[in-house]
Amino acid sequence: MARRALTTTAAAFATTAALLLTACGGGDDSSSDDIKGAGNSSSSPSDSASPSAGSDVKRPVIKLPSSFRLTFENWTSSDPVEQAVLNDGKEELRAGYAAVIANDPDSEAVTFYDTEGVRGQTKQWIKSYTDKDLTVIGKLPAFDPKVVMAENGRGAALTYCTDETDAKTKNRKTGKVEGNPAGTNPYVRYSLSLAKNEQGVWQNSSVRGERGKCSR
Repeated sequence: MARRALTTTAAAFATTAALLLTACGGGDDSSSDDIKGAGNSSSSPSDSASPSAGSDVKRPVIKLPSSFRLTFENWTSSDPVEQAVLNDGKEELRAGYAAVIANDPDSEAVTFYDTEGVRGQTKQWIKSYTDKDLTVIGKLPAFDPKVVMAENGRGAALTYCTDETDAKTKNRKTGKVEGNPAGTNPYVRYSLSLAKNEQGVWQNSSVRGERGKCSR
């Protein structure tokens, strides 16, 4: 279920009708998946919002159902700026999956956390589910987040991993549940670039996923 892995995901779906649970992004490597996301000392429930520290901006409330547990392991930093990046990166990831589950490719929450340049890619990723009447269920841990700040303080690089072992797709009409094809490595590493907008929100400006680049 790789996000942003539109080429890989589409090919897998065409042959197995199973859409990998990873995120959107770019890249031409057929083994890569494109996506979004980012770190907390303990797992966070999928329905808990995480507003960025020190920000008075009114962020969208994002809720995920108990049928899809998106958790975040060790997503904390002692640096308040890095924590703000982690918080907004986390909410951007949650917004994408919430849009899939809500069957809403035009989600306002996704628009809030994406720069204009990647919103079209994110919408395409969401529609790769919704156009086929698919939603997501199961568990998807996001772990091992790392943040590197740009010298000017207006940009940041975020990497994290996901484990798709217990993540599934479910057809809304038939109820058919499927996971990744047999033999698929369940671990995906995501690399994101984030830019701080005028309101102080760290928005996703690019994302790339690489399958098999993480382990637990």
